[in-house]
Amino acid sequence: MIFSEVKDAISERNICVLIPTYNNEKTLKRVIDGVLDYTENIIVVNDGSTDSTSEILKNYTQITVLNLPANKGKGNGLKTGFRKAKKLGFDYAITIDSDGQHYPDDIPVFVEALINENEDVLLIGNRNMSQDGIPKKSSFGNRFSNFWFWFETGIKLEDTQSGYRLYPLHKIPKKYFTPKFEFEIEIIVRTAWRHVPVKNVPIKVLYDPAERVSHFRPFKDFTRISILNTILVTITLLYIIPRNFVNNFKKKSFKRFIKEDVLESEGTNRIKAFSIALGVFIGFSPFWGFHTLLVISLAVLFKLNKVLAFVASNVSLPPFIPFIIVASLFLGSPFVYGNSDFLNQEWNFDLVKNNILQYVIGSLILASTMSVITGIVTFLFLNKVNPENN
Repeated sequence: MIFSEVKDAISERNICVLIPTYNNEKTLKRVIDGVLDYTENIIVVNDGSTDSTSEILKNYTQITVLNLPANKGKGNGLKTGFRKAKKLGFDYAITIDSDGQHYPDDIPVFVEALINENEDVLLIGNRNMSQDGIPKKSSFGNRFSNFWFWFETGIKLEDTQSGYRLYPLHKIPKKYFTPKFEFEIEIIVRTAWRHVPVKNVPIKVLYDPAERVSHFRPFKDFTRISILNTILVTITLLYIIPRNFVNNFKKKSFKRFIKEDVLESEGTNRIKAFSIALGVFIGFSPFWGFHTLLVISLAVLFKLNKVLAFVASNVSLPPFIPFIIVASLFLGSPFVYGNSDFLNQEWNFDLVKNNILQYVIGSLILASTMSVITGIVTFLFLNKVNPENN
């Protein structure tokens, strides 16, 4: 895009540029001046800076400046900026760090990518972390973040930690629970959960130790990020994946489900058969309340098809639970010594203990048997209807 087209598109699409800053007096002016080449729709959030930031900002009367009385973290600064941007009528916000690592002349990359999309999208700058000059701890942290983002959303990205982003202001969540660096993970995961596409766009990056001031605290912030990812993974396993499955299944006929989610799903016939066998085993197992957590975790661990494994784990539907329990007790009874006839005996501790042991052993036998049978039948069926997928 040529220069004038970028400026026109920023105006037509109601795009602003949001710059959160905290004690970046060495680089702030250069960043603002670079952004002004494209637009005056700039919101700077001064997050309680104690250097000369306030004096620098007094020279820019054409932009919006929000001065916060105390530093509360980058996440809080971004949230404050998003609220102001929506009040001013903007539909999109491009966020750019004020520490000088981002190049304002990459703004056209975001604008052009937005124009080329047919729907609202959240764009994250891809900094190419393999290039020379990138600190090893930053490269590792990015790979770590990329993996968990994929686990939590199913979206594979090359860079999830870059602060150079374009946000669709009316599609991101309205409330957040994190105030600091981990906010940038929370917002992209929760936006993806709202079925908003999240994509990378290529950008340049500059790491100049003489100018760049980083406020990332390796131990504290990495711990906060790890805690957040633990919470997000739990929500993914217990709510997001089941929710998505139910919603997708409601939209499809059974025939279409078999075609798209079984025959055309990811993996070879053997992987699909193993995935369903795993799901059936977990579904019949005695780990009630943990079926979803177990089946998704094991499917990821063994690189199986998560959707098929989850679907198969739902064999223990409520109407069938009494039959599963009776069958488990029957199969487990030969392996339990002593009194285990709960129908004709008075209840006591030994009876309860024997019945629990009887059920656990029987359910594992039932789970193993049904898993093997289902896996074999599935593999033979898939080989018959789709033999080339071996």
